[in-house]
Amino acid sequence: MTGDPHNRAAGTVPYVSGIAPRCLWEGDTLVVKMGGTVRQRWLLDQAEGGPVLAFLHDMGGAGSRTIAALAALDAALTRAGDPPGLGLALPADLRAALEAEGVLTMAPGGVARVLAAALYQKPELWLRGPGGSLQPQVHTLSHGRYHPRRPAKVPGLLYERRIPWLDRTLSFRLADMDRDLSRFHAWMNDPRVAAFWQEEGELEQHRAYLENQLEDPHTLPLIASLDGEAFGYFEVYWAKENRIGAFYDAQDYDRGWHVLIGDESVRGKAYVSAWLPSLVHFMFLDDVRTQRIVGEPRADHHQQIRNLDRSGFAKVKEFNFPHKRALLVMLLRERFFDDRLWLPRAEPAPKTGG
Repeated sequence: MTGDPHNRAAGTVPYVSGIAPRCLWEGDTLVVKMGGTVRQRWLLDQAEGGPVLAFLHDMGGAGSRTIAALAALDAALTRAGDPPGLGLALPADLRAALEAEGVLTMAPGGVARVLAAALYQKPELWLRGPGGSLQPQVHTLSHGRYHPRRPAKVPGLLYERRIPWLDRTLSFRLADMDRDLSRFHAWMNDPRVAAFWQEEGELEQHRAYLENQLEDPHTLPLIASLDGEAFGYFEVYWAKENRIGAFYDAQDYDRGWHVLIGDESVRGKAYVSAWLPSLVHFMFLDDVRTQRIVGEPRADHHQQIRNLDRSGFAKVKEFNFPHKRALLVMLLRERFFDDRLWLPRAEPAPKTGG
């Protein structure tokens, strides 16, 4: 990796009313800015009994106070090394506001602590589109499969997350035919990509493919970028209507994905540990009813399977698609958030002989 994920400066994390708070560290003091103006200051105290984030002062109106505080909690958790219980010293009104958001728990002795598993399920912190709000559940029948109607696709930016160990901002946006067709065509014809996707071909073939993904209600074609530079194509799907749905007992809101990394420089553990958990995070945030994420890598794609192992996916079974022998993998919402899998896991110590 390119650095310690817990000791880099925080960056833009949440977003509200078109303004994304930016969290910056000045020593142990955390400064939260909105629209370029200082909104809050906090102090992170690495106390003997565990780290404590203390509120110092607030400047500005009440409308953005809570979202600025939520941004501070995320930045402090990362800076403190993702402790199991980050203590908080807060004025009563702000504590009440954060309790109402569901992100605090009270420890013995009346000490407030951050409930990280709840904080990272707040869609307003990372989603940039209308995701996270529930579309009414109305079922329909398509291609012989009974499933909920899916929400309409919304153009533009959908998700943003600052990656501390890269010191860059990862984002997902809906693919755009005019903007992305040429790069999508080039990526699909890269021999490294074609070996797995098997979709190499002419420009018009790829135009038809991308148009189909944009029109199909069960798929969401995304372009992944770092600091605005596109590096990959991520195809998110609802599993019940997908071909994988015939091979296991798919639930209404299970989701899965296919991934294409088109930029050769965005490869390796530091990058996988950024985009893979972030993609899972996006899928869980996009609809709170999604409880399981599934995947179907080729059974002999050992590197991808190792990446999935590190990311918390369980191996369910091998099965045969018409074009490949696949491994069904699955990650539960509870495990992702309770085990804090949005951050890289430490590598296990090598075994020694004895």
